[in-house]
Amino acid sequence: MNNSYYETLDENFKQALNLYEGNYSHQQLIKFLENGNIVQRQIAALRLETLESVQDAQILLQNLTGQDGKIREAVSLKINEFSSDSGLANLFNPSLNYEIFLDAIVDINANICRNIIGAIINFKDDTQFCSVFSSSLIKRTKNILEVVEKFDFQQGKYKVNKEVFKLYWCLEAIYEFSDKISIDDLKEIIIRAKDIQDYTIREKCAKILSKNFTDSDLVKIQIELKNDSNYYVRRY
Repeated sequence: MNNSYYETLDENFKQALNLYEGNYSHQQLIKFLENGNIVQRQIAALRLETLESVQDAQILLQNLTGQDGKIREAVSLKINEFSSDSGLANLFNPSLNYEIFLDAIVDINANICRNIIGAIINFKDDTQFCSVFSSSLIKRTKNILEVVEKFDFQQGKYKVNKEVFKLYWCLEAIYEFSDKISIDDLKEIIIRAKDIQDYTIREKCAKILSKNFTDSDLVKIQIELKNDSNYYVRRY
C-alpha cells in the first residue's frame, strides 16, 4: 500500500478522535449527519444523545441506507436505541418510512439487520406501519425465494450466500411479525423455504413454527423440522 493510504488512515483517525473529544451541540451533530464525510457522519451518529424533531429522525434515517457501512451500522445502533423510547419512536414516522426499514433488514451487515429488526419491533402497535411493512415484507420474501429456489447450491457460492443471507433476515422479521401476517402467506413461505438446502433457512422456519400454530399443514412441517438432520433446526 502506498503512503497516501496511510496518510488518509492517519487523518481519519485524528478526525475521529477530535470528534469524540470535541464539544459539539446537538445541532452541530445533526449538521454532520446531513452534510459530513464518512468519519463525521459515523461519529455524529454515535454521539447523538436524543432526537428533537421529526426532521432529526429523518436525517438519521437517510443515513441508514446508501451510505458507507460504518455510517449505516452506527445509525442502525442509534435507531434501535431511540425507537425503544416511546417519546422518540413516533418521530421516525414508521408507516411513511417502512421501505427504508425494509431495505435495512437485508443489509449486507448482519449487525444492521439485527439492530433494525430490534427497532421496528417497537412499532408493532402502529397498525398502519404493521400493515404496509408486513405486506411488503411478504412480497420481498417471496421474490427472494424465487431467486434462491433456482440456485444450484454447488455453484455461484457468493451469489447463493448473498441471497440466502437476505432470505434469512426476512424470515427473522417474519418471526417477529408473524401475528401480523395472514396464515396463507405464512404457510406458502414456510412450505417453500423449508426445502432450501441451506440449514440456516430451515432453522428460521423452525423458529417461526415454534410459536405453535394450529394449522395442520404447519404442524406437520414443524414435526418434520424437529426431525431434521441439523441440530440447529431440530432444537426448535
